[in-house]
Amino acid sequence: MKYSLRQLEIFLAIARQQNISRAAETLHMSQSAASAALQNLEQAYNISLFNRIGKKLELNEVGKTLRSKAEILISHAHEFDQAMQGHTDIGHLKVGASFTIGNHLAVTYLARYLNKHPEAQVDINVANSSAIAAQVLNFEVDIGMIEGQVNHKDLALIPWRDDSLVVFCSPEHPLAKKKNLSEKDILQARWILREPESGARQTFNRALAELLPMLDIYLEFKHNEAIKKAVEAGLGIGCLSEIVLQNNFKSGELVPLKLPKRDMKRTFYFALPKNRYRTAAIEEWMAECCGGV
Repeated sequence: MKYSLRQLEIFLAIARQQNISRAAETLHMSQSAASAALQNLEQAYNISLFNRIGKKLELNEVGKTLRSKAEILISHAHEFDQAMQGHTDIGHLKVGASFTIGNHLAVTYLARYLNKHPEAQVDINVANSSAIAAQVLNFEVDIGMIEGQVNHKDLALIPWRDDSLVVFCSPEHPLAKKKNLSEKDILQARWILREPESGARQTFNRALAELLPMLDIYLEFKHNEAIKKAVEAGLGIGCLSEIVLQNNFKSGELVPLKLPKRDMKRTFYFALPKNRYRTAAIEEWMAECCGGV
């Protein structure tokens, strides 16, 4: 393009004022600068926009034709500028969420976020915690939401909310009627667990660290629903977030089991690259997530 929006603003101001000096005053610029801008615009297209009558400038036929187009263009430019200022950084947001968070919590936060910012676009990518951390570090997502601690010198973890894992079985399982599992029960059970890279598995491994080498880990799945279905089918006992299991416990499809003196608590984290500027969209998303479910 041979013109600038500023040149069009000057052209329109002169058309309204019919005088370069008065037009320059309305635009808070010098008369010489306004005159030079108009001259450059005309020379760029080898046209004349005004009939000059003394100090008065009147639009000629070319100027009258282009004025309406310039008015529309400037109006759209101002609307765009206002939209940008009104939604600073609230635009396309890419969120990476671990399976439990992505499948059971994120949609609620997404609904609230889009309620406040209906013009925003939010992509939610679901994977296990280690994969989401890698996406954050590779700048594939703007913010991660993970279930376990991932140690990396370039990754900042911000505590978000507490959670607990629960051991569970089907109502028909022999352990269903026991309130508390003994060490013998733990060792004799067949376990159906999340994959080793998941946040849930990290917490499970920490809670049963000294027994891990002796545990019968029968099946491993990436998805919570697969674990629940396998446990319902009586293939073994599982261990997942209480968030994932609440409705199943209420319906009686699954039965919670207690492991005395085993710390199954954990923390969910926001994951961000260290020393990276947090956009308004990231801050807004975090605020919505911290507002509760």
